This record gives sequence, C-alpha cells and structure tokens, in this order.
Amino acid sequence: MRRSGLPGAFELAAEVREALAAGAPVVALETTILSHGMPYPQNVATARSLERIVREAGAVPATIAVIGGRVRIGVEDAELELLGCASDILKLSLADLAYAVSTGRSGATTVAATMFCCARAGIEIFATGGIGGVHRGAERTMDVSADLEALARTPVAVVCAGAKAILDLPKTLEVLETHGVAVVGYCTDEFPAFWSRRSGLHAPLRLDSPAAVAHLLRVRREVGLQSGTVIANPIPAESEIPPEEMAAFVEVAAGEAKRAGITGKALTPWLLGRLLALTSGRSLIANIALVQENARLAGEIACALRVSESRSGRGV
Repeated sequence: MRRSGLPGAFELAAEVREALAAGAPVVALETTILSHGMPYPQNVATARSLERIVREAGAVPATIAVIGGRVRIGVEDAELELLGCASDILKLSLADLAYAVSTGRSGATTVAATMFCCARAGIEIFATGGIGGVHRGAERTMDVSADLEALARTPVAVVCAGAKAILDLPKTLEVLETHGVAVVGYCTDEFPAFWSRRSGLHAPLRLDSPAAVAHLLRVRREVGLQSGTVIANPIPAESEIPPEEMAAFVEVAAGEAKRAGITGKALTPWLLGRLLALTSGRSLIANIALVQENARLAGEIACALRVSESRSGRGV
C-alpha cells in the first residue's frame, strides 16, 4: 500500500515512520478496547502486552489514538496510561474523528476510525478484539456499526475473533458479503463468536497459515479491490466460554439494556461491563486472551506479507 502525504493533524511515531519507509512489517492496534472495553488497570496492561506480542512476532506496533487533537500513529507509554484511566476520553468512530482534532480533545479510535488512519498512513494489517456489526433489533433501530461501512471501502486487513457475540451475527455476515468484504476463517470453517470459538455460522473462506493470508492480501491489492478483509481468528480453546453458556449471559445483558433504554455508542461498553459482572470476570479473561492471540497472528501475517513482497520483487 503506497502512502501519500499525511495531513498535518497526523503524527507518526519515529519508529513507525522508519518502519514504513523501510517497508518493514507494521501492525496497527486500536484503543477503544483500552478506554471503553476493559477496566483499569487490566486495560493498560493488555495494551502494553499487545505491543510486546507484535514485536515478538517481528513487526512494529502502531497503537492509534487522538491525543490533544493530534492523530497519533504510535503512542507513548504514558499516553496508554492516560487512555486507560482518564474519564473524559472520547470514543471515536469516523463521525467523531475530526471533531476530536478540531476541539483539541483526546479520544480512542474504534475499528472504523483505526482503519481510516491505517489507510492514510499506509498500514495494511490491524489487530483488534472483535469487529462491530449489525445490532440485535436493527430492523427497528437501524443500529449498525460504522465498522461495516469502513470495511466496505478501506483496503485494510482486520485480524479479529469474529464479531462480538452481543450482535446479530447472521445479519453482520450478510452485510459484509453485500459489501464485498472477504471474511476468512483462520484455521476454521466456522465464523467465531468472540468469546466462543463457534457460532454455528459458516465462514465464507478459509486459510490455514500466515503465508496464505499474506498471499491473499497481496493479490487483493494487486487486482485493485478497495474493500477490507476480515481474518476471523478463533479465541484459544483453553480461554473460550462455550457458546451456549455465553448466549444465556448475552440474553440477560441485552434485555437489561433494552429495559434501561441504552442505545447507540453507549450500548457496547455497557454490555461489555455487564457481561463482566454476569460472568464473574470470565469475559474479561477471554477478551484479553483473544486480542493477544490476534496481535500475534497479525504480526505473523505482516511479516509474511513482507516476505511475499520481497520474493515477488515488489516493494511497498
């Protein structure tokens, strides 16, 4: 992916800038999971572990956030602490990114906003926990995550544990298919359901190695496809919550949210917090395990993509 000049609101960390200039593997990491997805201090510890895991895989981590009105692609350790414990951190999707910049605020980027920043910077691989999607009852509320639209028009690969199981997963897959987003089950024929390895839904495609995924991404780029790619990587078996058990917790939490009138941006963080209580902390343990596994795989894919490009005689 070739990078044009970045606008003035963007700041690349020196390490990320040097890696991109050299064609070295880089993996982006989002920050909503840090500020709105986990409690402190586990959130900051997890964010630090993700950067470490990406490095261990051979790639450079680029954690993305808006700090004081600047889009930071690669943040300092003290800024991770700020994002994890400050009470006024905005949750930034595409609709909010420019607002945070224009008002000098700080905010954590969602999947959609992180993909946008990746595309502007020239980063092709991004690791997260789970993508957003079509919310339950969307036929009445029209509540559909901007992540799906971002995937439809942004050529970035998102390594995730599928979509969050609080969503309508069949409708989410239908929307992804409609928008031409390649959904690849990694070493699985079944689309994973975030905290659980199984959803009962078929994964449209399957690949079984980082090299195979890297080759697909290179071919998609070369033929000019402008949509994203979802690499659906199941949570490690030892860390999952069985789908039947998790479904019961989700039903309780979703019912409580409906009765309380919680909707929009507030819904997902509220549900994650409620599930943390309902599962006696097991959902957090699972969340940490799956996002760490996704960071590892993303690093391996980024390195394999670099090897594939070198062998083909093409740089980035």
